[in-house]
Amino acid sequence: MAYLEKWRGRALKDRCDMAELFLDIIRPLKGYFSPGHAWLKVGYTKAHYGEKAARMEGFARLLWGLGPLWAQENEDLPKDLREEADGWRVFYLEGIIYGTDPGNEEYWGELLDFDQKMVEMASVASAVCLAPEKLWGELTANQQENFYRWFNQINEREVHSNNWRYFRILVNTMWRKLGLPWNEERMKEDRALIESFYTQKGWYYDGVKTQVDYYIPFAIQFYGLLFSRFMKEEEPEYCSVLRERAAEFSKEFVYWFAGDGSEIPFGRSLTYRFAHSAFFSAIGFAENEGVGYGVMKTLLLRNLSQWMNMPIFDNAGVLTIGYGYPNLIMSDRYNAPGSPYWGLKAFYSLALPADHPFWTAPEEEYAYEPLKLLTEPHMLVSHTQGDHVQAFVTGQKGKCFGCSDAKYEKFVYSNKFGFSVSRGASLVEGAFDSTLAVSLADDDHYRVRRGVEEYQVTEHMLWMKYTIMPGVKVETTIVPSGPWHLRIHQIENEMAIDIADGGYAIATEPEDAVIGTASGRYNGEGIRMVDKGLFVERDWGKSGIISLSGGTAEAVRVLANTNLLCPLTVIPMMKQRLEPGKNTVITLVYGEPKRAESEKN
Repeated sequence: MAYLEKWRGRALKDRCDMAELFLDIIRPLKGYFSPGHAWLKVGYTKAHYGEKAARMEGFARLLWGLGPLWAQENEDLPKDLREEADGWRVFYLEGIIYGTDPGNEEYWGELLDFDQKMVEMASVASAVCLAPEKLWGELTANQQENFYRWFNQINEREVHSNNWRYFRILVNTMWRKLGLPWNEERMKEDRALIESFYTQKGWYYDGVKTQVDYYIPFAIQFYGLLFSRFMKEEEPEYCSVLRERAAEFSKEFVYWFAGDGSEIPFGRSLTYRFAHSAFFSAIGFAENEGVGYGVMKTLLLRNLSQWMNMPIFDNAGVLTIGYGYPNLIMSDRYNAPGSPYWGLKAFYSLALPADHPFWTAPEEEYAYEPLKLLTEPHMLVSHTQGDHVQAFVTGQKGKCFGCSDAKYEKFVYSNKFGFSVSRGASLVEGAFDSTLAVSLADDDHYRVRRGVEEYQVTEHMLWMKYTIMPGVKVETTIVPSGPWHLRIHQIENEMAIDIADGGYAIATEPEDAVIGTASGRYNGEGIRMVDKGLFVERDWGKSGIISLSGGTAEAVRVLANTNLLCPLTVIPMMKQRLEPGKNTVITLVYGEPKRAESEKN
């Protein structure tokens, strides 16, 4: 973190700040490139697609910020930054030449069906569309032939039936912009599939109807906005549709962010971090005002500033796998060491000149409704004091990803408390925050729900019906109310069971804690027992739980590195033994971050 320490606590204000931050982020990586610059290796952990694709991925993902930077002459930047940006262009041209040359040892290789390298084609295609004369125009005839042949392989291979289709759309868009042969049949096929994902209010799903997460804003909407700008003259009618959907979507997606720029951690690919605000960058690039340039720029820059306050870089300045800190436990199977640089999509607004209205608009706060129903992702989103955002969710289910139940099926997700992933099945290992966990009596092997049979979301409550394990059926009703929410569980169990209803996980020590006069271990400080429950009160917030139906409250100190935001946490839980039959469990859950004095009652 020391390398980027200058950004800690510093507010980003304009395009120049953003460009400087971007170059600061990628500068430490130059020493990790291969001799020909076609591969980038920044670590030794693996993704399922193997090393060659991972190194090509590392190379390509930096282009999400470099391409937009090259789109402008950068006269608003100091001379040293302008020269550095152009130096990267020369560096990357060599990498592209070597990577697409089948006779070179750094050749990226022939494409297979469903190849990970298809994903990485998108950033290169985007960069060429933004700055064709600085990239394509610098290649010799033979190099252009190699480039075309390698990228056009995507038209000859099978591509996953989800947001991946946009990678092929963008490659064919690049060919159209360059006046080269493109595959119209593939374009029609891919666009038709993406269209089939559309629901309403600007929302899509990403190939799986039960999955509505950040892949809508930072993938499907993001690529649609790029297309709407690149192809606005060639296909004005379709581009207008994409723009209208994006504008409508912005009015809903803005609720996933707090006024301070922090966002709700939810769903897969959370290691992409500031990619979550990339939609605001892309809609600005598409010159679509959405909820207003001032609001979008403010949330984008504040989001980036929030991330710069967190220990997400290692001591060499390399972005790590994790969320609030380096953490492989929460990673997905497709997270390679270079994968987190997908977050550089947030810098796409660098493609706009410094005098564009996006950059010149004054900062503007969004006027949030206290409780907002988002029908398409099946959420009730609460905005309360202290910039606390809570998303109460049902009807979502991730498939084939690490810790999917934790990423999609908690009762509530908080931008201030995060959520926890399991390292085992006991209460200490499982870190069951914001969920109901059930075990056979005395077994200490807990399960949580995976999918719902029925659900309903209204403007005031959520209801869901599910089987948590064979012989245990549950109906849960959740009613949000400011920092509190009410949970009513109607449980029908055929055998004796132990249950644990978990509240918010809260950090047991500050981020900058050092070994002091005490043992250095959390000793239960800050736990306040109350009638029928308890609160964990720390300088940085308060988490509590109260039972209205019996049971015993306990502050469970869970295993380290289970929570996405805080490495060491304790979870208020309400524990209870239920005998066979029909049982009703009623719990009040409280969560509030530290507030400024001016916000306190």
